[in-house]
Amino acid sequence: MDTAETDLTYRDATDADVDALVALIESAYRGDTSRAGWTTEADILGGRRTDPEGVREVIAKPDGRLLVVERGGTVVACCQLEHRGTHAYFGMFAVSPALQGEGLGKRIIAEAERQARASWEVTEMHMTVISVRAELIAWYERRGYRRTGRMTPFPYGDERFGVPRRTGLEFELLVKSL
Repeated sequence: MDTAETDLTYRDATDADVDALVALIESAYRGDTSRAGWTTEADILGGRRTDPEGVREVIAKPDGRLLVVERGGTVVACCQLEHRGTHAYFGMFAVSPALQGEGLGKRIIAEAERQARASWEVTEMHMTVISVRAELIAWYERRGYRRTGRMTPFPYGDERFGVPRRTGLEFELLVKSL
């Protein structure tokens, strides 16, 4: 196995990681720094993607974990895993914009799926994606996720989820059998 396959370490987030995780998530999705990668939401949402309280909330969930991914001791990615009965929920996925396009995302999601199966013996992974994010949905489809057509309205007026720059936003449930 080459170095590229073994250079990532995975661990559960702690409160000491909150500031680094907020900075990572914001850099991957909002503002001009997010435009360095392809996961930006800057054209459809302004405001914040998350805040310290939101990250602490995910860390503290008894049926979940916030997985920190490091390379050389530096936080380069993260994702949320939450046990919800027969399935796990996958969210808060962020890869440093400077490292996007290197294949880290597919390695990380595969590890998250492995950990969800091993920890909770779940049979499916669920996630929600803003339905207008066609390129991102296509990326998940290439990883085996399928669109369900089940939509949830975007929480307009609740700035904890961002400030919409357009109307008609909604979340679509994507599902993968594990």
